[in-house]
Amino acid sequence: MGPRACPPKAASIVASTLSFLLLSCSQPGEVVGHGSEPLPRPKGIALHFNHRDSSRYRHPLTGEWRNGDNLEQALIAQIKSAEHELLVAVQELSLPAIAEALVQASQNGVKVHVVLENTYSTPWTELHPTDLPARGRQRLHQLQKLADRNRDGQLSAEERMRGDAVAILKRGGVPIIDDTEDGSRGSGLMHHKFIVVDQRRVVTGSANFTSSGLHGDVGAPNSRGNVNHLLSIDSMDLAAIFREEFELMWGDGPSGLNNSRFGRGKERRGPQVASIDGIRVEVLFPPHSPQDPEHGLNLIGRTLAKARQTIDMALFVFSAQSLTDVLTERHNAGVAIRLLADPGFASRFFSEVLDLLGLALPDRFCKLEAGNQPLTTPLKNIGTPLLARGDKLHHKFAVIDNKTVITGSFNWSPSAAHTNDETLLVIHSPKLAAHFTREMNRMWRSAELGITLRMQRKLERQQALCGSGEQRGEITSDP
Repeated sequence: MGPRACPPKAASIVASTLSFLLLSCSQPGEVVGHGSEPLPRPKGIALHFNHRDSSRYRHPLTGEWRNGDNLEQALIAQIKSAEHELLVAVQELSLPAIAEALVQASQNGVKVHVVLENTYSTPWTELHPTDLPARGRQRLHQLQKLADRNRDGQLSAEERMRGDAVAILKRGGVPIIDDTEDGSRGSGLMHHKFIVVDQRRVVTGSANFTSSGLHGDVGAPNSRGNVNHLLSIDSMDLAAIFREEFELMWGDGPSGLNNSRFGRGKERRGPQVASIDGIRVEVLFPPHSPQDPEHGLNLIGRTLAKARQTIDMALFVFSAQSLTDVLTERHNAGVAIRLLADPGFASRFFSEVLDLLGLALPDRFCKLEAGNQPLTTPLKNIGTPLLARGDKLHHKFAVIDNKTVITGSFNWSPSAAHTNDETLLVIHSPKLAAHFTREMNRMWRSAELGITLRMQRKLERQQALCGSGEQRGEITSDP
């Protein structure tokens, strides 16, 4: 991908009218000596990336070979391996094959419990488009297309029955609850993505159990799915920590007693530690009060602050000013920083990516985010990856000094820290870090660095909307 020049007119307009600092134009990222030789992995830990370029699998929607690991098959293999218990907590589960595997496990005598986010806990065959917001109608349309196995544009009764993952679970007798089970209207988001297998293995990462999350959107041949990863960790100690979190949410299950606990209704817990063959793993389950010193953004900030050489980040959402402050301090101390963010979120007015690029973007009401602090000297190695239309960079990981990995379901945002049910892991392992660094390097080779054309166009639109761009007030965004 070649470099893109900054249009002089756009830069001039924005700089003069909105005081945006267009100090660095878009440039492609470069990596030297990236090779695909096998990397050693830590004992007891398996890692899967659905876009990696050192493995291939057949795309279940098209039958074509594609680069990457088949995360769906990895999940099904974990489900089939269970002998006694499967505890599943995931924001969204819409892949019928995963639901069928869970039902089969239940019929084989395995205890199977499932917790979903309330937005996604109703079978889609029970939904009507007129009752849904625009995003819900779009999701329903995608699920209907996924269920249309013969691609004739019509859904038969059998296709509807076999294509609805949540309905498959319910017909199979698998108990399901969502985050309204505590009697509330739901937590911010039940955003976990984990499975506990037989009280001895944890499967977790950034991926929801959906076609768009693992493989790509049906009817979009160029889509490869959101960029995601999964970890499988064999550890009874770690499994016990995750099982405790699950049981707090589950309570006594779908009984109507409302003793499930979600969000800030759970008892406050700080980071817990497990050791896996000598590897130290810190585990935190948000949310926490903003006044709690142990909240997730503080854990990330403390971990980043220890960097002495390098910080690599691949993030879906980055909207926490406190972490920008830490990165700025580390940059000034000589730490080499690379950040790749999802292109859609990177250019939103609340994005800290804009701050790192020295930009301040008003929202559609011409108001700036409260506490917005764009850098006077932008960082250079800030960018977005090249993705197919509709796909997202959905990772939430960082690698510090090639030896520490931050990962989980936790987006780097105030909502993740203070509202949502989340998983946040800090894993101290150079071997594991090497795998995440390779994934970072893969994306970096086609990344667009600096101010992208997408950002420039958005700045121009805001200039036309806001005139001089003078601040007319402040709002606080909490994605």
